[in-house]
Amino acid sequence: MDKLQIEGGRKLYGEVTIGGAKNAAVAILPASLLIDEGVCNIDNIPDIKDIKCLENIMVDLGVSLTSERDGHVKINPSSIKTHVAHGENVRSMRASYYLLGALLGKYNKAEVEFPGGCSIGVRPIDQHIKGFEALGAKVTIEHGYIRAEAPNGLKGANIYLDVVSVGATINIMLAAVKAKGTTVIENAAKEPHVVDVANFLNSMGANIKGAGTDVIKIVGVDKLKGCDYSVIPDQIEAGTYMVAAAITKGDVLIKNVIPKHLESITAKLLEMGVNIEEYEDSLRVYCKQRPKAVNIKTLPYPGFPTDIQQPFTTLLSVSEGRSIVTESIWEGRFKHVDELKRMGANIKVEGKVAIIDGVEKLSGAEVMATDLRGGAALVIAGLAAEGVTTVTHVKHIDRGYEKIEEKLRKLGASIIRIIDKKYE
Repeated sequence: MDKLQIEGGRKLYGEVTIGGAKNAAVAILPASLLIDEGVCNIDNIPDIKDIKCLENIMVDLGVSLTSERDGHVKINPSSIKTHVAHGENVRSMRASYYLLGALLGKYNKAEVEFPGGCSIGVRPIDQHIKGFEALGAKVTIEHGYIRAEAPNGLKGANIYLDVVSVGATINIMLAAVKAKGTTVIENAAKEPHVVDVANFLNSMGANIKGAGTDVIKIVGVDKLKGCDYSVIPDQIEAGTYMVAAAITKGDVLIKNVIPKHLESITAKLLEMGVNIEEYEDSLRVYCKQRPKAVNIKTLPYPGFPTDIQQPFTTLLSVSEGRSIVTESIWEGRFKHVDELKRMGANIKVEGKVAIIDGVEKLSGAEVMATDLRGGAALVIAGLAAEGVTTVTHVKHIDRGYEKIEEKLRKLGASIIRIIDKKYE
């Protein structure tokens, strides 16, 4: 498979533009299937592997989809021919489960092969199923497929999520927008991409209120129509470049961001002694000295995001003092630690807690990306390490980062992609 080869020790300088939010886009594309007339023109769609997989799935369903290089996608679902989604693309990504909510909301029935994605811990879909059943659907899982059917139609209901779940919150919204009556989701996820999906649905004519709070109210509508929409910037990509600027003691202007979405990340970097200047839609991150150790606990939004924990662990591994990182979302999110140890990091993992004693420097090594954000953490480690670092299994990184080596090179990094000819 492809590899990234990084010669470390260079400070990052310049500007980088953040792409559209992966976690919003992978739900907004399936949401477009719900329209009854017109087309959806969606801008700021990131050029990443997960989006390509999802677009292929939608084309297989019969959707007319045109994807352009500048992040613009035009979708007309009038030619859709099936409520069944299956195949390698479905199995390769977690977000394919949003097709369940979208197809169920459109046809009152859906059949989707069990989704895949990064192995970062047990990710049950019981809250999704609970929501669909509350709306009147019968859900079964057999032969590797999740089937949901509501022969009498979907009807609004009060749904209390036992745990805060972004996926379940969005999937229930997708199913409920055209259900008869009113649906109330309590203990809903508040992440920016939940709000973005709700705003997109409202742009199509849905009636959703309360997104961004823990109670979302959805009044079902009869029809939805096409719209023009632009996806929000990716807070995790932005956070990754913030960490990269800090660890290399660089000076980077990160453009096309919503600073409010980054407050928990900004707060921790400031606590570490990193300098941050906030503008309307950009952040300047610069650092002149070795960062200080801090403690972190991942939490649902607006807490510290689990998706940035792994890149941040890399920064803490070279910070001054001892840091304690508590991962409260996914139990499998310390797999990258063994790879960081190969580079000289001093980290001890005890269950959901990582104890990090900062070292002065990391040294280059060959390491393997274990998952999407873990892969980004290793790229960041390579940027700061002495010598050459080779990151293998880059396919994980490509799932969520747009042109990562190109963007880093423009900031002065020495990074190249070595393409495995066997897989071209």
